[in-house]
Amino acid sequence: MTATTPAPAASPDVEAPRLPGFDLGRLDEVSAALAARAPEYDRSGAFPRASLQLVHDAGLLTAGVDARYGGPGGSFTDITRILLALGRGDPSVALIAGMTIVPHLLQTRGPWPEELYRRVLAESALRPTLLNHARAEPELGSSTRGLPATTARRTAHGWSVTGRKRYVTGSEGLSYFLVWAATDEPEPRVGTFIVPAGTPGIEVVPTWHQLGMRATGSHEVQFTDVEIPADHIHELAPPGAGPAPGTLPGSVTLLLSSALYLGVARAAQSAVHSFAHTRVPSALGRPLATTGRFERGAGEIETLLTTAEQLIFGVAGQVDRGESVRGLDALAAKVVVVRHVTRAVETGLRLLGNPGLAQDNPLERHFRDIQSAGVHAPGEDAVLPLVGAAALAVGPPDA
Repeated sequence: MTATTPAPAASPDVEAPRLPGFDLGRLDEVSAALAARAPEYDRSGAFPRASLQLVHDAGLLTAGVDARYGGPGGSFTDITRILLALGRGDPSVALIAGMTIVPHLLQTRGPWPEELYRRVLAESALRPTLLNHARAEPELGSSTRGLPATTARRTAHGWSVTGRKRYVTGSEGLSYFLVWAATDEPEPRVGTFIVPAGTPGIEVVPTWHQLGMRATGSHEVQFTDVEIPADHIHELAPPGAGPAPGTLPGSVTLLLSSALYLGVARAAQSAVHSFAHTRVPSALGRPLATTGRFERGAGEIETLLTTAEQLIFGVAGQVDRGESVRGLDALAAKVVVVRHVTRAVETGLRLLGNPGLAQDNPLERHFRDIQSAGVHAPGEDAVLPLVGAAALAVGPPDA
């Protein structure tokens, strides 16, 4: 299957249009509309075009575009609220949308080429214009564990990109693939090559058949001699080069993206509460919500989710206030958030028992979706040794 051909790009000399604003007060409405469609997308695994159109129409895909580019200038806290609400409605849609929202949010810290970015915004004003990084590779696995095998070769007019990527979320509907690759120069450099969908040589290979998050379309993508212009590059540098001044640690955006899984857990919590209030066993004669067992379980779930929420929004607030955030601190927080949201949903499932595993119960889908929270790189196996080594390097505590 090949990538969808995008509509013709706007002329590069066209000024970026004024993009629609967004209303945080409408997030519950958007979330409910996504939730109504989520079960069908989960069953079919179809790409959720209608839901993404809804997110676009609400101005959420471009919520993070800075005012200098004609956008509404949403803050990190705003984006975190948006991702939480989208995750509560349909986490597959939230993940696809988040991959587009975050690059816009970071444009003022690690800018794309100006003319190319304005072209993307011109398209974004007209239709959902989806972006996502293509980093993981079949041989390499996580992009945190080595250098890419995908190569970019100089041509007379730009670059030619060749390689295979996996877990490319939204692959069927992307407008631009952000391909992590190494140049074939005598001294290779590594960076992101911005590849418009529909360029000859792109093939989407349908390999995504997962337990949860089934509508993300995170298929493998083969790039074969894909030609792109010379300026379609982002942050090309020698391997191991440090981030540019003012650049946020990538772990910060990973933590903020975990907000969508907090949304899954909040949706699961709602399903548990609904069951507890409506289920009245004949032998008991009153709703399960009035029993000590459900009260304790509900208390554990709320404690876990409130703590996770405080961690995520705490980091978002630090960024918005211009405070420095250590990458390791954000990674450690991500570990805790993932543990808490996963445990919260599992606790809800234990409370319901067999009814919670029925396919007509939304908790069954939430349980499957939340299993994906812990597999987004970097996982605990990569994070905990880094955090531990830094802690041990401080030396023993004073006697």
